[in-house]
Amino acid sequence: MIESTGKPVSVSRTINVPAQRIFGILAHPVCHPLIDGSGMLLESADDAITGVGDVFTMKMRNDEMGDYVIANHVVEFEPDRRIVWEPVLAAASRQEDQAEIGEPGHHRWGYALTTLSATSTVVTEIYDCSRSPEWLRNAIRDGVRWIPSMAATLEKLDALSRG
Repeated sequence: MIESTGKPVSVSRTINVPAQRIFGILAHPVCHPLIDGSGMLLESADDAITGVGDVFTMKMRNDEMGDYVIANHVVEFEPDRRIVWEPVLAAASRQEDQAEIGEPGHHRWGYALTTLSATSTVVTEIYDCSRSPEWLRNAIRDGVRWIPSMAATLEKLDALSRG
């Protein structure tokens, strides 16, 4: 058992493009598999995120759960500055996951963008599981499990935003 730190984990990277261009990628769920550093995101066909209350779905796969679908509920949205969503399991291929469908995990993914200049932005990916059930916090080591994937995501976001 681990004790929750009560703090989100985050990774930051300076990307030498305007915040507007980066935010444009983050606000389009179809781009998320292109920048995913975890290798779990497969596909989204949803339109651009336009504000709090939007929901976008993502087909996903990992070794533990197999194929599944997540409905991401946008809880923070500030154009060119911040976008945060709370994932909820929408479909699962394993029988043991069926009971969790529709149940919030009380964890959040997001990005904060800080403009340094007209052509430079600090992008911070944030994962917060501080309100999640103990079983989830333990499974992901209080979010620490995601740090290498987050760094890889920002590297891919950097390349895509400059490409």
